[in-house]
Amino acid sequence: MTKTFPQHHGSQTSPYQAVELNLYIAHAEASLSVDTVISSQYLAKLSSVGSISDEETCERLRGLIQRQVQICKRSVEVMDAVRRGAQLAIDECQFQFRNRRWNCSTLETMPVFGKIVTQGTREAAFVYAISAASVAFAVTRACSSGELEKCGCDRNVHGVSPEGFQWSGCSDNIAYGVAFSQSFIDVRERSKGQSPSKALMNLHNNEAGRKAILSHMRVECKCHGVSGSCEVKTCWKAMPPFRKVGNVIKEKFDGATEVEQRKVGTTKVLVPRNSQFKPHTDEDLVYLEPSPDFCDHDPRTPGMLGTAGRQCNRTSKAIDGCELMCCGRGFQTEEVEVVDRCSCKFHWCCYVKCKQCRKMVEMHTCR
Repeated sequence: MTKTFPQHHGSQTSPYQAVELNLYIAHAEASLSVDTVISSQYLAKLSSVGSISDEETCERLRGLIQRQVQICKRSVEVMDAVRRGAQLAIDECQFQFRNRRWNCSTLETMPVFGKIVTQGTREAAFVYAISAASVAFAVTRACSSGELEKCGCDRNVHGVSPEGFQWSGCSDNIAYGVAFSQSFIDVRERSKGQSPSKALMNLHNNEAGRKAILSHMRVECKCHGVSGSCEVKTCWKAMPPFRKVGNVIKEKFDGATEVEQRKVGTTKVLVPRNSQFKPHTDEDLVYLEPSPDFCDHDPRTPGMLGTAGRQCNRTSKAIDGCELMCCGRGFQTEEVEVVDRCSCKFHWCCYVKCKQCRKMVEMHTCR
């Protein structure tokens, strides 16, 4: 028996559809509390709502604490960018974890990534960092595109650089995007009711996510002159592609530091649990407790879906390989028919025409 599958390109989509705003509001009081819902998960949930165009919408979004409602009301025009940033975070998380046991699947309930990210794990650290970064990125992009009245290009970048080129064009106003991300996301962690150690962890990882953009700002230039010469060069500062930001945060996830809270004088700080490890930097991710193995579905833990039915790579020795992905349970193999584009030709002017090719391949899935 064979199955036919279209061959998809790009990042995988979530296996669950997000609920619409009216369903979210109807169940908000039952599923949300200041103690259990973290801002990054709420922001991810914003990706499923319609346009946030008036102050009344801010009032109805009961997952927000009062300070966030006030920010929403003062900055209604920015909230659509926040919503786009939330979707960006989900998409990037699912891309970065596509070959891991926990693959950032979303649920139709809050928290949107499941209970695992309300704990102090590496995965929670990544979700916080990517969410804070995505909001800063999306708001900055909205500033540069002229979408927002409150901000525009970064006018502090002007004049002639030490290298001799002219600062011109529209430099990304990353300072505004970062400041908005800090005020809107971090305020929940600074409110009462949050565990001190988790609040410190979350705030640190929020900032590490934003630094993944700040540390990789780049200079883009355009040459002006006769016949394409570069007699005059104008340049501007631009954010890196968000895929680059996601790659940086994923690398920080792989090298994250396990920490614990200690009191130094009158200040509570996070230090490495193992004293032999060097202290973490502002750009590193930190976590408080080890992650589960994510092997088995646990109905008592939303988001713990297990790996049964997941595709695996029979020849890989990495985490995407069948031995590790399937947690020793074994895997089953079936022959499937894959439909892909082939024999593509460019036609003047201007489109590409491809044929559909069918081939039989082996597909391996965990038992």
